Amino acid sequence: MIKVLWFLKRAEGLSLAEFSAWWEEHLHMIADRQQPQLVRYTVNIRATDDDTWAGKPADDCEWDGVAEQWFNSQEAFEEVYGRPTAAETREDTLAHVSRFERIIVREITVLP
Repeated sequence: MIKVLWFLKRAEGLSLAEFSAWWEEHLHMIADRQQPQLVRYTVNIRATDDDTWAGKPADDCEWDGVAEQWFNSQEAFEEVYGRPTAAETREDTLAHVSRFERIIVREITVLP
């Protein structure tokens, strides 16, 4: 099993509410187009621009959300991102973000 994390920063001029609304629609397109290779998909969107909670770092976080995707293998991942529809979803993403990055991680579960 492999896990991929996608970090997204909303496009200039998009409010957090607009970005959140777009992503909540976009995530269904991703889920529909990437099955059956995509076995789990979770999206985490920044809850507020006004973080006053305890423990906040001195600098603001540069990301507005993180998507987590699980695939059974590298081949499954590459099959999904090699499809012609991958260009369409990428185009939609680029229209709504100023930047994005991804990392492939090894997940370590501490508490179930």
